Amino acid sequence: MLHHISLGACDIERAATFYDAALRPLGYVRVWTDLRPGEQEQAVGYGPPGAGDRLAIKQVSSPLPWIPGFHVAFSAPGRASVDAFHAAALAAGGVDNGRPGLRPDYGEHYYAAFVMDPEGHRLEAVCRTSE
Repeated sequence: MLHHISLGACDIERAATFYDAALRPLGYVRVWTDLRPGEQEQAVGYGPPGAGDRLAIKQVSSPLPWIPGFHVAFSAPGRASVDAFHAAALAAGGVDNGRPGLRPDYGEHYYAAFVMDPEGHRLEAVCRTSE
């Protein structure tokens, strides 16, 4: 249904560094870059290697308000990738918002981890395999 989603970041270079690290374990990479230090309207895009972006991070001048219930969930190929996403996100400046583990209330085999990026966006990595 969705082609891509965009999130705002006041510090675009910090955001790019965070998403480079956090999305790598899930198999997503930076697929385009428009970074011009000191200039406005910078952005980066992430998606599967060789494909278009599914997530764009765009520079904004002021923090966006927190939206209750909003988060972005990324598909993970397996539980080890969920674990690695969580660890990489924390190492890159993210905040723990739910350690990796099964979430039986969300569905059978639902394995997920939750973090907040340095801008406060809530992120999830999830797989539904029976590993």
